[in-house]
Amino acid sequence: MALSLCRLVSSLQGDNAMIVNTNGLDVHVQIEGPPGAAPVLLLHSLGTTHHVWDAQAEVLARSFRVIRPNMRGHGLSEVATGPYTIQQLAADALGVLSALGIESAHVGGISIGGMIAQAMAHAAPGRVRSLMLVDTAMAIPPAENWLQRAALVRTEGVAVLADAVMARWVTPGFANDPASRFLRMQLLRTPVEGYAGAAEAIAAADLSAETARISMPTLVLVGDQDAATPLPNAEALAGAIAGATLTVITGGAHLPTVEQPEQVSAAMLSFLTQPVDDRYTAGMAVRTQVLGEAHVARASGAITDFDRDFQAFITRAAWGEVWTRPGLDRRTRSLLTIALMAGLGHHEELKLHFRASRNTGATRSEIAEVLMQVAVYAGIPAGNSAVRLAKETFKEMDQ
Repeated sequence: MALSLCRLVSSLQGDNAMIVNTNGLDVHVQIEGPPGAAPVLLLHSLGTTHHVWDAQAEVLARSFRVIRPNMRGHGLSEVATGPYTIQQLAADALGVLSALGIESAHVGGISIGGMIAQAMAHAAPGRVRSLMLVDTAMAIPPAENWLQRAALVRTEGVAVLADAVMARWVTPGFANDPASRFLRMQLLRTPVEGYAGAAEAIAAADLSAETARISMPTLVLVGDQDAATPLPNAEALAGAIAGATLTVITGGAHLPTVEQPEQVSAAMLSFLTQPVDDRYTAGMAVRTQVLGEAHVARASGAITDFDRDFQAFITRAAWGEVWTRPGLDRRTRSLLTIALMAGLGHHEELKLHFRASRNTGATRSEIAEVLMQVAVYAGIPAGNSAVRLAKETFKEMDQ
């Protein structure tokens, strides 16, 4: 699906909200983070929206491109007649990536979102870099419960389930928290057919055989008080995926992303930024994300025996050791680099990093502020030269 099928809808949630058409369906997507950063796709649970990941998106978007679609029949996404299937919902999620021009992404999912993530990893393993599976399972029986729930909702509406569902989503001590009340609002506003169709997808799903063949890095998270997909489910899931790690979230029920956001965010960030033994490989990946494939390809093609060791050194040291560190987000590192290159008068590198700003999330207004700072602390001539180079570079980028 071409990117032209995405249209910006500023009235929804600012400049980062999109409606993407995939599989004949209009899907609402929220996007945050530097455009050139590694993409992270986050899939929400039954009866919620992308907001179930708000706390994690805020943390991850400092260093990653975070993409949060709303499942068909949920949030502002189009409602389709059920029943749905997990494979169909996985195709929707893969379609969102295609519509955004993203070849592969790290994928996280909570509850049914985790089942969808497993199905994506099985159907298109080359498009899933890693998995983060939160309070989910390979199957959530008995199927009859889900079918009865779908029938009840179609007859009496979602509100009839609200009290029982909320009791499983959060612990009793969190029930009156404003974040818990917001979860209830999301549930009550879920379209009947969206909820029922997704419930039927859970009823029909048993991913045991497919998940056993998953081989990408996987993190499994579970709240220690989750009654819907309890610890044994998480242990079975982690045991089915070679090399998967399991982390238990203390004080969390079925939706710990909301109730224990700091624990979940820390676990996910640690998983996504775990040290890479090969600093050169890690450096090349970040260098390509920041500077762009075309530049890195040209630079690599120009390497000779004279500078081969030097190029390897700066790739390991600058890009593999420093730019990969989680302590500063990529946008901040970009602005710092621009300030240093401007102050030191390294104009060739400065122009390179002006161009890289389109991949790091540093805005032109922020760069203008940085160059004002350069003029004060490094001298007006340095600031003046940097402003001139910025104007020239941005003009070339806009042509």
